[in-house]
Amino acid sequence: MVSKPKVVITDYDFGDVEVERTILEDAGAEVVALQAKSEAELFEEAKDCAAIMNQYARVGAETIARMERCKVIARYGVGVDIVDVEAATNKGILVTNVRNYCTEEVADHAIALWMTLARKLPEYDRATHKGIWQWQSGKPVHRLRGRTMGIVSLGKIGQAIAHRAQAFGTKVIAFDPFLPAEAAKSFNVELVSKADLLARSDYILMQAPMTKDTRHFLSDAEFDAMKPGAILVNTGRGPTVDNKALYRALTEGHLAAAGLDDPEEEPAKRSSWNPSDNPIFTLPNVLITPHAAYYSEESIRAARIGAATQVAKVLTGQTPDFPVNAAALVAIS
Repeated sequence: MVSKPKVVITDYDFGDVEVERTILEDAGAEVVALQAKSEAELFEEAKDCAAIMNQYARVGAETIARMERCKVIARYGVGVDIVDVEAATNKGILVTNVRNYCTEEVADHAIALWMTLARKLPEYDRATHKGIWQWQSGKPVHRLRGRTMGIVSLGKIGQAIAHRAQAFGTKVIAFDPFLPAEAAKSFNVELVSKADLLARSDYILMQAPMTKDTRHFLSDAEFDAMKPGAILVNTGRGPTVDNKALYRALTEGHLAAAGLDDPEEEPAKRSSWNPSDNPIFTLPNVLITPHAAYYSEESIRAARIGAATQVAKVLTGQTPDFPVNAAALVAIS
């Protein structure tokens, strides 16, 4: 009797895997769900899997080297920085992701962080809870209209952020070396150099993916180049911002505030974590959310269905919707 292809889910934090199980069992597969917090925990199950799906757990070269039957590695979400795509390609394994499932949520979250910090809502809230009823408790607050927002990476989410920000009368500029100037112009956004963006922006919104080139995209030199009193919001990957440098910029008074959807250490990808590990958490002018920008009930369901559907399509001989390395696989075949 031929055994069913095994699909390993490395980890998940949405309660159960019934959505995935339904899709994958209908495709003739069996599902093994883990809660791996280290790559070594994947080694044994990965050996004979036909597919692997990962949320936070890294699927690196050591895991991929042990795979004997794997056809596809499917990432829950857009970023594939926790998959060794090169190792997978060399092994002939397709990598997929899920795109456009949380564009609205991340853009809304970025704008919410920006508005909250720009309008000094945390300061006002703390003051009123202490019995201080004065508009001066948030001073200075500046009018949004006429000020400049700089967006780093003008992909789908960056474009959605720009559209929302423009409704408040802000001028939007962007740094994106991969986007043609004409494309940016169609969104009424001016493409500028990194140096220009840092020098001109009152607000900087980071939406950069995690690559070897974007790690610590913002560090001491970049913070020194920003306008005094600028506000930073990062709803992209945590490590694109050097948190030690950010701490210095915030405590020395050069930056007014920061909103982070993920600190540099990315707690969900660690086996243990404590906020005392990072002094950013001690600052009153920093808002931090637990990598929640992508979240709504609708987006979570879309990510789960999307990731499982990519696996089901590959296992049943169909073309997946969101291949990451298909061209590279063709090139080496």
